Amino acid sequence: MFTIKSNVTQSFEILTSFANALKFFSNDENYVQLMPNLESINTDAKGITRWNVAVEVPLIGRWKMTFAVDFLTTEDTIEWFPASIEQQNYLRCVTQLVKKGENLISGQISHNLELRRSQAADFHMLAGMAGEKMISSEMQNEVSRMLKTFLQKSKERLENL
Repeated sequence: MFTIKSNVTQSFEILTSFANALKFFSNDENYVQLMPNLESINTDAKGITRWNVAVEVPLIGRWKMTFAVDFLTTEDTIEWFPASIEQQNYLRCVTQLVKKGENLISGQISHNLELRRSQAADFHMLAGMAGEKMISSEMQNEVSRMLKTFLQKSKERLENL
């Protein structure tokens, strides 16, 4: 089994109300508009939601991935997690919010992904040469950059409402 993994967690503070933050982070359109490489989030006729991501991978080039996910929200947590039908591309995106003051929210966002294939060539003919470790490291860097950009843009948008 050839497996690529990335686990990224970033903390943040935003000057906004808890209600605004919960509404904002629960809206998938905000992710598509503000997160680099996230091309779309679509729900098909069967009710399956998919995150469609495209990233540049060294030695491999542009790589498109689709993650089938389910959605759950509670009082303070927004979560997309692997749908039961998913067999290869696993994504878990969790945003936790904490009310620090009337208009101050702190939070944490985590993206955990795992891509599994029987062999490296199922990803790309050069994936075996690059190796799981190198591709996972590059994926980790890219997901970190995506989340950092998303949080910067989210903060700007929420603080200017």
